[in-house]
Amino acid sequence: MKTSLDELLAFTTVVDTGSITAAAEQLGQTVSGISRALQRLEQKLGTTLLRRTTRRLELTEEGQVFLAHARRILDAVETAEDDMSQRRQKPAGRLRVNAASPFMLHVVVPLVGEFRRRYPDIELELHSSDNIIDLLEQRTDLALRIGALRDSSLHARPLGSSRLRVLASPAYLKRQGRPRSVAKLQQHSLLGFTQPESLNRWPLRHPLGEQLPIRPAVAASSGETLRQLALAGEGLVCLADFMTAGDRARGDLVQVLLRETVEVMQPIHAVYYRNTQLASRIQCFLDYLASRMGAEGGVAERLGSP
Repeated sequence: MKTSLDELLAFTTVVDTGSITAAAEQLGQTVSGISRALQRLEQKLGTTLLRRTTRRLELTEEGQVFLAHARRILDAVETAEDDMSQRRQKPAGRLRVNAASPFMLHVVVPLVGEFRRRYPDIELELHSSDNIIDLLEQRTDLALRIGALRDSSLHARPLGSSRLRVLASPAYLKRQGRPRSVAKLQQHSLLGFTQPESLNRWPLRHPLGEQLPIRPAVAASSGETLRQLALAGEGLVCLADFMTAGDRARGDLVQVLLRETVEVMQPIHAVYYRNTQLASRIQCFLDYLASRMGAEGGVAERLGSP
């Protein structure tokens, strides 16, 4: 008997979600149905693809090899379906977008409503991650990344940039005083990132250069967590304009050390794999983001720069 696409989808979804139960929920099927699909697939192939323990599922060596084939087959079918959609000039299908949680919350989410009205046949999946992900492994169509790009195997489209500023809440400054020089930061509570370390180099002029390495009193993996800490008056923070424009407009956060601040604009890119013609659902989302964020002019207004 031939292997079916449903069996391939069941297998890859179990691997992606980590369990048969989670795969059944994602695919809208029963646990027993997913389990039977896996059993049929292994019987047809004459090999074990997954080792089932009491705590988790693990790929066998054969399972790892077959997983790569299964992903290619499913992607090929998805591409073929999208090509047919392109012929109808009506973008459709699932679009998986990944971004750091602050960018997703402050930039992407406000744009979703209009995009859905324009393209009602595109099924959006929005995933937030504060770490760099493998697009192929996570089956992600498009990732929005802030800062310098490191993966040369990806295609990138610039969407603009966003300025960095050192900020604090009025309550914190009233309690601890406003720092009058970069040297005075040693007397303050500094909020920084757990990783990468480059985010803990603030754009401030000092005797040794124009980037100040800081040692955080509190560190977090997410810029949104740091923003909330700063709003709560827990210390000084260095964040991009796209997530603090509203806070600054309301006076909830204010910039400090303005004269010592070096203008640093963090680049923002959309990155994706492109083997052949870019799928229409990805292309229209890229074009929509670029038009709304003003990529040609540098997203100054959209992402909060004055």
